[in-house]
Amino acid sequence: MRRPDFDGQWQELSEEVLSGMKEWRLQHPRATLGEMEAALDERLAGLRRRMLENMAEASQTADWREAAEGEKPVCPQCQQPLQRRGEQERGLQTQGGQTISLKRQYGVCPECGVGLFPPG
Repeated sequence: MRRPDFDGQWQELSEEVLSGMKEWRLQHPRATLGEMEAALDERLAGLRRRMLENMAEASQTADWREAAEGEKPVCPQCQQPLQRRGEQERGLQTQGGQTISLKRQYGVCPECGVGLFPPG
């Protein structure tokens, strides 16, 4: 797995959330608790989305070109090793309703023809 500098990236993202909330609060001094919660949830969802993207992009399954034979993804239906069909971008919905965009190797089963993006 690639070892990116999560600490630096995530620290910067966290500071954006904190300063954004501070600025929002100054601009909305009469906000209700519900409005404050909604503003905070919106910013935290963005942080969560970016963290998920970062972690998924660093996953071993993001690029399995050089994986050992026993570590390559297999078809969930017939268990045959997938054949690579290049890298494609995929959009996924998070539990928080945010859309993340991931670049992944796409694979096709040589036996049954099913195509998929390996998980991870």
